Amino acid sequence: MHIQQDYNLDKEEQDLLDSYERGEWKTIKNFAAEKKRYQQAARYTLSKPKNINIRLQVMSLERIKSKAASLGIPYQTLASSILHQYASGQTITP
Repeated sequence: MHIQQDYNLDKEEQDLLDSYERGEWKTIKNFAAEKKRYQQAARYTLSKPKNINIRLQVMSLERIKSKAASLGIPYQTLASSILHQYASGQTITP
């Protein structure tokens, strides 16, 4: 079944519509729980970040800056990501 289009869809939107029409979309089991989980993740992700001051050893900061440079991202972004991963239990604690 092809849906008549009165819209100018970009490529991504057209790809999604085509995928839906091919029947590739599946119903999510326990939709209410999954919706709540993703809403909570979005709330945490989209919440406004807070500025903090932190003291680091010079060598640690230099290593973070070097690693960030090799990844092509600001060192503050890398430091924030490391702290987030640790706080959310995604890293192994020493």
